[in-house]
Amino acid sequence: MEIIQTVQPALPYVQITLSILLVAAILLQQRGSSLGGAFGGDNFSSAFHKRRGAELFLFKFAAGMAVLFVFATFLNILV
Repeated sequence: MEIIQTVQPALPYVQITLSILLVAAILLQQRGSSLGGAFGGDNFSSAFHKRRGAELFLFKFAAGMAVLFVFATFLNILV
């Protein structure tokens, strides 16, 4: 419990930061097109698509931010 009480003052700031990062990561992803389509590029492989490179990183980053946000929220509820 001692660790939770030391982290408690920073939890709102951690949650705000995580939520901003999560929203940004989700908004940068586009359904049904590649990452280049988000910035005006063409998508020639719309029939079959596999995440690669930056798009795979964004996907994993968004999933990680979601897990951290849920963990921070549960931690805030416990306090």
